[in-house]
Order: sequence, then C-alpha cells, then structure tokens
Amino acid sequence: MKLISWNVNGIRAVVGKTFLQQFAEMDADIFCLQETKAQDDQVAEALSSLNGYHIHSNSAEKKGYSGVAIISKIEPISVTRDMGIAEHDNEGRVICAEFENFYMVNVYVPNSGEGLKRLDYRSEWDEDFSQYLAGLRCKKNVVVTGDFNVAHQAIDLARPKENYNKTSGYTQVEIDGMDKILSKGFTDSYRHLHPEKIQYSFWSARFGARAKNLGWRIDYFLVDERMKNKISNAFILDQESGSDHCPIGLVLG
Repeated sequence: MKLISWNVNGIRAVVGKTFLQQFAEMDADIFCLQETKAQDDQVAEALSSLNGYHIHSNSAEKKGYSGVAIISKIEPISVTRDMGIAEHDNEGRVICAEFENFYMVNVYVPNSGEGLKRLDYRSEWDEDFSQYLAGLRCKKNVVVTGDFNVAHQAIDLARPKENYNKTSGYTQVEIDGMDKILSKGFTDSYRHLHPEKIQYSFWSARFGARAKNLGWRIDYFLVDERMKNKISNAFILDQESGSDHCPIGLVLG
C-alpha cells in the first residue's frame, strides 16, 4: 500500500498548477493533504475531476485557513474529524479515516508562530494530540501523517544551531512534544529506514532557501510500532514543486 502526504499550501492554488498531473503520477492508495486553505465544498470542487476516489476533508471555521483532507482509492469504514476538544476543534487540523488494518490520521499541527507567541498553546496541543492517538491505538493500529511543524533532531534542519530555541519549529518545547507523540508507540518511518540521510520537506519562501537547500524536515509518516515490520519504503519527493513543502511517502508491505 502506497501512501503520500503533502502540505499543498492551498488546494485551489496547486490545482491551478500541475497538482492533478502530479497526483496521477504518484498513484497513491491514500493521499493526505494539509493546509488546503478551503472550505469542504471548495475542496470537493477543486478535486471534482478525480474519478474513483473517496474524498473527505475537515476545514477551519476561519475561511482560507488551515484544513486537511484524505483522498483514498478504498472507501474508509468510517471518518472522524477533530479530537473532541473544544479549544482545538475549530481550526480543521485533524481528520481520521478508519481502514481494515489501521486508522489513518492526517494532521496539520499548529505553528508556534512569529516570536513563538503560540508556543504555550502548541505545547498543550502536543499533549492532547498524543493522548488522542493513544486512545485510537487501544482500538487498532494507527498511522499518522502530516505537517508536524517541528524538526525533531539536528539532522532534520539545515541550520540547527542558529534556530534552536529561537525559531518556531525547533524549540525544546516542540522537540519534547514530538518525543511525547512518538512515546505513545510510534516510529518515524523515514528515520527508521534512513538514520543518517539528510533530506528536507519544507523550505522558506524567503532568501532563496529552496535553491540553496536550506530546508527543514517537518513532514512525517509515523507508523504504529506494532506495524514497524511492514515499513518497506519511506521517502521524500523533494524534486516535486508547487508548494513550499514537497510530498513525502510511505510504502507498507
């Protein structure tokens, strides 16, 4: 089973570029999108030409903000949205599709923001999200993907020393939050297969960062430890353009 995840930074924007061709070429069984920046009806309209797929989305109350979607060849057994926690559930950041062998959770984790003004909220989010995942694991295996807005280790960003505890996405609070999520029984699939490989999934739109490869690996497929032996491939498609992120992938054998 092939899974792809991509923060598209606006589904309507990428569909106006080459997204539909890229989608067809990647040919995933499950394709997860983050930062759709669209309401549910707008997501459905943007993807209306995709025949033979089941499309489910979760949108923020605020228009043009956040939003996630799951596109799958197989119809999910069930789909749930959000974590069931009022303070988190108005930004369209979580969607979960249940399949026969696992829950597929697609997440767009909150950014701690300029000047780290949302760092305290982010810390609460990571705690609550880890508990949400732990609850799902009691029922069935879980695969989690999305934009986690954190470089977990120094190898995961181009300039760790300059950014540590200064820049959103590489503070100890956020690193600890990722540790907490992983501690609930998850394996970082990419790092599992490529312990020392340097590759990024996000580049700032400023300073020509992508051309210089001054990037961050902040997009992940976290696989339930009980399924670790099924990870046959994990990869980053850093040649794919269209967003400030690139797609990432996972193959479960």
